[in-house]
Amino acid sequence: MRLFLAALILVHLVGLVTAGAALLARQRTPEGAVAWLLALLAIPWIAVPAYWVFGRFRFDGYRTARGAGDSPLHEAIEGLAEAVEPWRLPAPADPSDPASGLRAVERLVRMPFLRGNDARLLVDGPAIFDALHRGIDEAEHYLLVQFYTIRDDETGRELARRLIRKAEEGIRVHLIYDRIGSYGLSSRWVRELEDAGVEVRRFESNRRRPGRFQINFRNHRKVLVADGRKGWLGGVNLANEYLHGDSTLGPWRDTHMELEGPAVLGLQLSFLEDWYWTCSEVLQLDWTPTPSPVADRIALVLPSGPADEVETASLLVQHAIHSARSRIWISSPYFVPDEAVTSALELAAFRGVDVRIIVPRRSDYWLVDMARFAFKERLLEAGVRIEAWEPGFHHGKSILVDDQATSVGTVNFDNRSFRLNFEITGLVVDEAFALRVARMFEADFARCTPFTLEEVAARPRWFRAAARAAHLFSPLL
Repeated sequence: MRLFLAALILVHLVGLVTAGAALLARQRTPEGAVAWLLALLAIPWIAVPAYWVFGRFRFDGYRTARGAGDSPLHEAIEGLAEAVEPWRLPAPADPSDPASGLRAVERLVRMPFLRGNDARLLVDGPAIFDALHRGIDEAEHYLLVQFYTIRDDETGRELARRLIRKAEEGIRVHLIYDRIGSYGLSSRWVRELEDAGVEVRRFESNRRRPGRFQINFRNHRKVLVADGRKGWLGGVNLANEYLHGDSTLGPWRDTHMELEGPAVLGLQLSFLEDWYWTCSEVLQLDWTPTPSPVADRIALVLPSGPADEVETASLLVQHAIHSARSRIWISSPYFVPDEAVTSALELAAFRGVDVRIIVPRRSDYWLVDMARFAFKERLLEAGVRIEAWEPGFHHGKSILVDDQATSVGTVNFDNRSFRLNFEITGLVVDEAFALRVARMFEADFARCTPFTLEEVAARPRWFRAAARAAHLFSPLL
């Protein structure tokens, strides 16, 4: 009995100490801190090991290298900043100039918006994979390939065949996949690429410190770069459902973007940093800005993740919402925003901004669906329109601000994308491209059914209580 009491006291002491660490942790929402504190103090025998595995919000050991003079990547970063200088936007003389709002985004990423780019919107699997395959086939010097999820299925094997063919042609091919997102990827798939000369690296958060519990961090980026001149980023992974749909959820709706021009170097820089983390190697790449021969759009690639000094993804989203004057249209498959983003959406609706959000009627994570329901009533009452995608699963992650600014990338409206995952976003400031994105949204709205306050009120009490309970876990999702 004494031994049991001693163990119980020790567990609670450890819970108390861990609660102190959780309270002092940076980059944590107040809601998340309270959730962890209550759990660590009330049920430490469960919460303490859970916190060691899932509770970290800082990626120890990862160096983004931007501005870090002691990093082996510093030379490449400095050279890139000098090379893109002719393509930078001039500083606006008038603070009321809409272009002044771009400076806040530039400070987030420590890279400038650049001219001389073309951007092409890619909608749904067939168009997206056609573009990816074309980009691979046309590469002349090197390919940088990165996906969160790769499966040894028809889609994954097709891409592998193309990469192997390029490697056999003498093209350098570098591939990164995430350990957790690609869990179950066969060693045979990897070995066949390596035997052909493809350099394959697995991204794992505790690679350099095996004893550190950091498995909650994931690299959610989906990137392809060809020769430093063209790049692709967006929502699709290398798996059959992204091309052929899911047997349970139905057809798969997704969005990607193709970039050409100096902004692609930002995409290349993000890959370089991730590659350096996996193997401490600085790849020799072409950092010469090559403008698009067909367009002069303003663009910027913004990486974000748990190694950043600030909450880059969340701040970007908040800035976009606060900047909107006439409309902000959003699509996100996992919509569980934090308090700051929720309040920003409410304020935008109160200002008279047309705020519309596309979410799937049903996603592949039931807890996210439940937590999302708890936000609906509050946002609907503020005048936000929440549109339920009906035909299948909407996995696209896009934002349209007014008639000018757009983003396409990998960031979801949830705590994981805002604070735990390494993500990537392509930003384009261009009226013609914004018009194309607006037409995509309008076509999607036509296939949605708006959620209503009456629908929320009609739910039984037990369901609404369950949604509130799931909402309590939203900072941990």
